[in-house]
Amino acid sequence: MAETYLSQDAYDRLRAELEQLTTEGREQISAEIEVARQHGDLRENAEYHAAKDEQGKMEARIRQLQSLLRDAKIGEPEDTDVVRPGLVVQLDVEGDDETYLLGSREDEHDELDILSASSPMGTAITDAKIGDTVSFTTPAGVAIEVTVRDIRHP
Repeated sequence: MAETYLSQDAYDRLRAELEQLTTEGREQISAEIEVARQHGDLRENAEYHAAKDEQGKMEARIRQLQSLLRDAKIGEPEDTDVVRPGLVVQLDVEGDDETYLLGSREDEHDELDILSASSPMGTAITDAKIGDTVSFTTPAGVAIEVTVRDIRHP
């Protein structure tokens, strides 16, 4: 699994979301389930089933956040000699100049698009140096070449 770097802002935002979900969120969904349960036969109670489905989605998000926050590195890598998660990369993608922050989609950024480090292109460029050309295959089966033009801190 690729390293996940998060900015301090992203870490704090995700930590607050986790706190909200594990406290107020769980209390709220439990109350909704209890109200729906009082409406009668659970086999035909759409409100109950919708609340239970929402509870499942919330618990999945809690597990995702717990895993992400437990394993994430806060800040950015020091070394900019090779492409690493947490760094900004300028790429030539088949003649188009594109710039991304390589990292987690959870790390929102106002000025840069995020390129997931676990995506086919993110995986292909990880460990590449300036001037390296790598290729990868998209999920649709198209082969694409990418040249690393620059690596820098955000």
